Amino acid sequence: MLGGLGKFKELRDRLIFVILALIVFRIGTFIPVPGVNPEAMMSLFEAQEGIVDMFNMFSGGALSRFSIFALNVMPYISAAIIVQLLGQVYEPWKALKKEGEAGRRKLTQYSRYGAVFLAIIQAASIATALQGQTAGGAPVVFNPGFGFVFTAIVSLTAGTIFLMWLGEQITERGVGNGISLIIFAGIVASLPGALINTMRQVNAGEISWVAILVIAVLVLSVVYFVVFVERGQRRITVNYARRQGARQAYQNQSSHLPLKLNMAGVIPPIFASSLILLPATLTHWTGGQGATAAAAAVDPTWQTHFAAFLQKIATALAPNEPLHMLLYAALIMGFAFFYTALVFNSQETADNLKKSGALVPGIRPGKATGDYIEGVLTRLTMIGSLYLVAVCLLPEVLRATWQVPFFFGGTSLLIVVIVVMDFTSQIQAHLYSHQYDSLLKKANLKGGPRGGLARG
Repeated sequence: MLGGLGKFKELRDRLIFVILALIVFRIGTFIPVPGVNPEAMMSLFEAQEGIVDMFNMFSGGALSRFSIFALNVMPYISAAIIVQLLGQVYEPWKALKKEGEAGRRKLTQYSRYGAVFLAIIQAASIATALQGQTAGGAPVVFNPGFGFVFTAIVSLTAGTIFLMWLGEQITERGVGNGISLIIFAGIVASLPGALINTMRQVNAGEISWVAILVIAVLVLSVVYFVVFVERGQRRITVNYARRQGARQAYQNQSSHLPLKLNMAGVIPPIFASSLILLPATLTHWTGGQGATAAAAAVDPTWQTHFAAFLQKIATALAPNEPLHMLLYAALIMGFAFFYTALVFNSQETADNLKKSGALVPGIRPGKATGDYIEGVLTRLTMIGSLYLVAVCLLPEVLRATWQVPFFFGGTSLLIVVIVVMDFTSQIQAHLYSHQYDSLLKKANLKGGPRGGLARG
């Protein structure tokens, strides 16, 4: 289908704009914030594991270089999710959602304000934490103090705002969702380095070609499984009673209500990863010292016990540990049910079906229909949450059991596959629209002096 891409100038221009915008994003990930020692920063992040490592992967390595795009679009995504959640429970924002396009623009504006606020908070926290860090005997920050913190806050916040604007431009002038494509570009930017590292290990005899073949088969199998599940739907049959003629005869018109198997998308794994890795990350960054400095002056014994307690928590929640896997799975399933309940209201859907004269065969309209849809959705969410747990825990099991060195993360894999599926569907939609437009021109159905509609 892409063979005739040159015939469609609009689509070609959109794709070129997407490529150029992603190139600008990648260039920005290498522009450092003033005042940071690059070598010490890289050495510091080489030993990092946890939530910092996950966000560094999403930013395409920008966080480890402490570039102006270090925060990526994560503040905007967090703000958008918060606004979306509040839109389900806060009455004024619920009313805005019902106002259509005008209400959606207002909520988007609130998301932007929230993104700026979160970016300032995150930038100040990271800049303050880096001032006391050293790596290889060298300080990470050349001149700690208010000047560095202020410069970092301005640089990182401006970088987030620029990426937020760039993502909106990609959505408007390119193909696909711009914010998702920026995250996608950040994740896949690490793939070439991972592949080169894996090939070096193969040449050194550390990994056999059989292991590489098994890993490749596993990756392809998981990708196929993700695509299969993400396209899965449960279609509830819906009949519309349609009145025909002057004698008011009724004719049933059948349709369906599609319910996706995974309604929550990648939100549950992202939330679960952030929560499960946060304690270990804080303990690693503070080293059990910053939070207990005041207590150490009063009671050194209490500080020692508290630091040991923090270390036990960090060890128990470290990746590949049994407690980590159990809590990770439980959080994913919990967030899957919670987020699905927020984004899809079964009773509201049933009321809308009743108002439009639609009936689910064998189910009474109104509350009974809502309960039926809720039951179907609960079963789907259970299957979808188990699917998310399987995809996200498989890399953990591979690393713990076989020491798989390949760049293979469940959350990142979900994001990459879902974004690619959406991107290809958008391209297909543009191609189909051009084909239909060409057919309409040939059939003279677009109107005009000679068009069939004009003659009618």
